[in-house]
Amino acid sequence: MLPRQAIDNSMQTRFSADCRQCQRLARFLDEVKARHPDYHARPVPAFGDTTPKLLIIGLAPGMHGANRTGRPFTGDHAGILLYRTLHKFGFASHDESTSADDGLQLPGCRITNAVKCLPPENKPEPAEIRQCNGYLAAEIAGFAAGGGTALLALGTVAHQAGLMALGLKPRVYPFAHGAVHALPNGLTLYDSYHCSRYNTQTKRLTTETFEMVFTKICADLALI
Repeated sequence: MLPRQAIDNSMQTRFSADCRQCQRLARFLDEVKARHPDYHARPVPAFGDTTPKLLIIGLAPGMHGANRTGRPFTGDHAGILLYRTLHKFGFASHDESTSADDGLQLPGCRITNAVKCLPPENKPEPAEIRQCNGYLAAEIAGFAAGGGTALLALGTVAHQAGLMALGLKPRVYPFAHGAVHALPNGLTLYDSYHCSRYNTQTKRLTTETFEMVFTKICADLALI
C-alpha cells in the first residue's frame, strides 16, 4: 500500500499545463516564449502508456528539447540514448523521438520529470522540486494503482524526488548507477545516471551501462 502522503497528494495534486506556482520558473518561461514564440514553453506533461509497467523519472525539460516540443526527452540530445534503448527493449515503437506528432508510442512505459518546467541553466532550486513534487506523487500513485511496479530514476535529483513523493528518506536508499531498491510499498526503484549530453560524451554513461539497467528491469518484470 502507498504511504498516506502519496495517496493524499494523488487526490489533491493533478498536473496542470497552466501551473505558475514557481514564480522564478514562470517568469523564465515567459522570457523563453518571448524569444521563441513557437516553443511549448509551459509545464510539460508525462508521455506514454496510461497503464505502464515502467515509469521513468527525469530531471526537467531541456531548453530545446521538451521545452520546445512539449514532450519529455523529445528533440534533444538526452533523448537519443533513451529512446534508442527503449526501442531495443520493446518499450518504444521506434528508436527516435523528434516531435510530439511523430506517432511514437511507448507500450508498457511512461516518462515524466521531477520538475515539469524548464529551469534556468537546467538547475531547479530545492523549493521548486518540492513544489512540483505533488504532481510526481500523483503520477506515482496512479502508476501503482494501475499495477505498475518499476520506477527508473535518471540521476540523483530524480531519485530523491521519487523518494520524496513516496514519503521515503534518501539516506535509506542511496543513489548509485545500477542500484536497485525494493521499496516498502511494493515498488522497485532502479537508478541510472542521466542520459544527458555531458554524461554520454564523457562516457560516464555508455550504451552498455545504460542497457545493463534495462536488462535488469526487464528480467525483474519477466519481459526477457
